[in-house]
Amino acid sequence: YQQALPIQREIGNREGEAAALGNIGMVYHGVGEPWRALEFYQQALPIQQEIGDRGGEAATVNNIGAGYDALGERQRALEYYGQALPIMREVGDRAGEATTLNNIGGVYRGRGEPQRALEYYGQALPIRREVGDRAGEATTLNNIGEVYGGLGEPQRALEYFGQSLVITREVGDRAGEAVTRYNVAMIHRAQGELGRAVAELEQVVELDRRVGHPDLQSDTEMLHRVRQ
Repeated sequence: YQQALPIQREIGNREGEAAALGNIGMVYHGVGEPWRALEFYQQALPIQQEIGDRGGEAATVNNIGAGYDALGERQRALEYYGQALPIMREVGDRAGEATTLNNIGGVYRGRGEPQRALEYYGQALPIRREVGDRAGEATTLNNIGEVYGGLGEPQRALEYFGQSLVITREVGDRAGEAVTRYNVAMIHRAQGELGRAVAELEQVVELDRRVGHPDLQSDTEMLHRVRQ
């Protein structure tokens, strides 16, 4: 992407320049450097606004929100998500709309407002089904399960985790499967069903190894604690 950027500038391809900047930002976000990601998103945004790329603008505004969310600046995240949502609806980006709704739900969950979180997850879920985003559907189902787990409704949580697991296995999302299985294990642990928790955590650790998940060490430690 960094090789592409000067070439896009040299040939005057403003749309390509903005896309390269956005892609660099997403890589930095993915490796856990949201502050660096924001630098590139904020360079891409005015270009997209200048050339009238409303779809690109919506995606970048959403990504800026995600950057602030990762930095713990939840109010700023909500502001950007709130700006992204009407643009996505304007351009008919249903998949992007669902992602943003899910992100807003995540902010409210992080702020300790579970009912607001469920409201937004509940809006995201049917859209993800409508557009056939199976991996996104699994993520939202897992998120809803986490909210119900936090509300002290373990059986409802397990219902949503179970639906999520079916999809993650179907689409081959091993990292997503590991996250959801970990959540299932924590429900069983809290209920004193330690054998079932161990069985889930053993699968989590194996999945972590397969995908090189960064949580491998902490998940292995949790497995040892529950076994003891």
